[in-house]
Amino acid sequence: MSSKTEKSDIVERHLILGGSGFIGRHVAAILVQSGCEVVLAGRSLSKPTFTPALDERVAWRSFDLANAQWDSLIDGVTVIHHYAWSSVPATANNDPTLDLSTNVVPTLGLLDALRKKGAEAPRVIFASSGGTVYGKLLRVPVHEDHRLNPITAYGAGKAAVELYLGTYRALYGLDCRVARLANPFGAGQNLARGQGVVTTFLHRALSQRPIIVWGDGEVVRDFIHISDAAAGLVALARAAPLDGHQVFNIGSGEGISLNGVIAELESKLSQRLDVRYERGRKFDVPVSVLDISLIREALGWRPTLSFSEGLSQTLADLGGSVVHRDRSAVGGSAH
Repeated sequence: MSSKTEKSDIVERHLILGGSGFIGRHVAAILVQSGCEVVLAGRSLSKPTFTPALDERVAWRSFDLANAQWDSLIDGVTVIHHYAWSSVPATANNDPTLDLSTNVVPTLGLLDALRKKGAEAPRVIFASSGGTVYGKLLRVPVHEDHRLNPITAYGAGKAAVELYLGTYRALYGLDCRVARLANPFGAGQNLARGQGVVTTFLHRALSQRPIIVWGDGEVVRDFIHISDAAAGLVALARAAPLDGHQVFNIGSGEGISLNGVIAELESKLSQRLDVRYERGRKFDVPVSVLDISLIREALGWRPTLSFSEGLSQTLADLGGSVVHRDRSAVGGSAH
């Protein structure tokens, strides 16, 4: 099974919902460099900053998922990237009703707007969560045919949108594609959202603050550098119409424990880190590693950076690739 990027004389116009976010910015840069027109939509008051060569080729629209005016927003668009999501696992668990009303319900509004456009409707790429929709894995690595069994409200919301996408695909013929994304990391990730454990650990190490680990550190995750994650999303978004498979895992295909992440950081920085272990959380599944054989076979995509290489790239991007600190200074101030 194989699929290639769609060829057309029509210039692709991509709308990125959540375009000011970590994923959206990186996807936008790849699309612009590929000759596509890109419109970013986000809650920020201003467009994210790109290099001058890219900046003038990216348009900006103010956008709030919960109050979106879909008909005008999607007009003239060929591909929609749905990366906008207002919650993280902890906040979704605290208020599942709010999570449902601000994420799932507005997405139904988008699908209804697309349904009205019929054959002219743009395709949709939805960034789901490979780490939460499967729940506790029955096999590792996990294939796309594994049952959906989320144990968090966040995962339940993502899974609900996946199911609605499938429903609208079946009923109305919409081209709805799902990317079950692993845990992306890299420079420029917004740590205030409470996501991005690798980037959080790295920033704490570089600022000589203690690293907080929930549990014993043996939780295993699939981490993927943002450059590879964005390339996988673009490959899925630009592929010719797909027959049979509409849901794809995008990850590294390999797992590493949180203790392994810390050991890799200590090796890169040539220093011992101050690590503090707290009681484990119920919503953390023990192991989450994605099987990426389907997207490799269907689209020819695979990650180019190992975890170690991605970590080195992140350090270089942060200007900390050659940081060697006095060991006596490690673990200075608490947060």
